[in-house]
Amino acid sequence: MLKNITFSKSHNADFYKTLQQRVREYFKENNKSRFANLNMVLKTIFMVSLYAVPFILMLSVFENPWLIFLMWVIMGFGMAGVGLSVMHDANHGAYSKNNVVNRLLGLLLNTLGGSDVNWRIQHNVLHHTYTNVTGMDEDINPGKVMRFSPHEERLKMHRYQHVYAWFFYGLMTLMWCTVKDYRQAIRYNRLDLMKTQNISFFRLMVEIAVTKLVYFSVFLVLPIMFTPMSWWLTVVCFLLMHFIAGVVLAMIFQPAHVVPTSNYPVPDESGNIEADWAVNQLYNTANFAPGARIFSWYVGGLNYQIEHHLFPNICHVHYRKLSKIVRETTEEYNLPYFSQKTFLDALREHTRMLKDLGRNDFAPAIH
Repeated sequence: MLKNITFSKSHNADFYKTLQQRVREYFKENNKSRFANLNMVLKTIFMVSLYAVPFILMLSVFENPWLIFLMWVIMGFGMAGVGLSVMHDANHGAYSKNNVVNRLLGLLLNTLGGSDVNWRIQHNVLHHTYTNVTGMDEDINPGKVMRFSPHEERLKMHRYQHVYAWFFYGLMTLMWCTVKDYRQAIRYNRLDLMKTQNISFFRLMVEIAVTKLVYFSVFLVLPIMFTPMSWWLTVVCFLLMHFIAGVVLAMIFQPAHVVPTSNYPVPDESGNIEADWAVNQLYNTANFAPGARIFSWYVGGLNYQIEHHLFPNICHVHYRKLSKIVRETTEEYNLPYFSQKTFLDALREHTRMLKDLGRNDFAPAIH
């Protein structure tokens, strides 16, 4: 069973009530829906095309190996784009007020090699509820090979994790499409988390097995059969596609939480955390590159991670406007609002945190 972790209901609780009211007023006064707009629909078409069109071209048009190689590279960025900008909102129920639309677009994750059910448990249930809580948030528990929390054991090899982490980041989506989903399903069943998705363990395992079979048949077997490249080069290109997608995804998500400003809360013996849930999000989340409009467009507004964590059920196309409201409210309540000016600054801070975690035993930041 999952640990019984509770957040304080008296520590700065008024902050989130006030913020929610102001956000509701923003949508009402501007006569806007919190869901996707026309720009989001156009982006969805673009991102899906960035993944699907190169695949179709390599199977039906291109014969030059270098052009086929380029198609695999573009597909890598397309994979990340679909995950960041489309699937992510859909599986949060933030894309449309129609749950069928959210469900269908959420299934795009399965075409990337993952499992939408496992993703919702890991991301929505665990990561968003227990952000940076060691033992609960799986995003800071990558296994022994890396140390993302000061509360985890530090091993000798972690001394160099700021160097080798980038290689392992590239394996992220490859792990999805091979062994990770099976392992997660078994673990989530043991933790009694299947009920959060209204699905049985048997049905999930069957779904995973079938979708993996279809995925590899389409995205690996077909290119081996119908492109002029040798089979082993096709396998290398397939791996490269996943490596690109994995690195891009990690570069967006990790600098938002594994950074020096995070405080990694520890529950007391009763499982209580001395912070309101929303305030814990502020302590353990950071924005970056708020002025980079094109970059923000590609990464699904996830450079506004604070806004996303406070309002995961709001489509990301609204985050830039909401960020002003959030920042002003945090200042009013004397709460932190961490934000790096550029994406490079965010990567630098994340790398510094990896180095510190790998070489030192230290207390997390206290705010």
